[in-house]
Amino acid sequence: MTIEFNDATRRLLDGRNFATIATVSRDGSPQASVVWILRDGDTVLFSSTSGRQKVRNLTRDPRISISIFDVENPYNSAEIRGHAVLAEDATGSLPRDLSQKYLGEDPPADPDGTVRLVVRVIPEKVILFSA
Repeated sequence: MTIEFNDATRRLLDGRNFATIATVSRDGSPQASVVWILRDGDTVLFSSTSGRQKVRNLTRDPRISISIFDVENPYNSAEIRGHAVLAEDATGSLPRDLSQKYLGEDPPADPDGTVRLVVRVIPEKVILFSA
């Protein structure tokens, strides 16, 4: 089943709002990280590197939850539950796009040997909160 984001969710995702992602650790405990996000149609992208705990968790168990709140009005927020698909970011374009969105400038270069990944979140449920 394909989930389509409504306008309010798109505005949250397209704004300069930080997201907290939660993944499942090997022992079943949650692991959370704050990330920059970019909407690609009705999916959410973020960048990571191969050695990160969130990547190890998602490789083993692709279930993920993303929470986003509007920095202008924190009473507007969304939770997106779904699964993640990981792919190598050979061009490094996602970190550039994210840095431009959040900082208005290009990011510093990754150290040699860094394996950069695109994490694409495929939504299965969206819960929107508004006050």
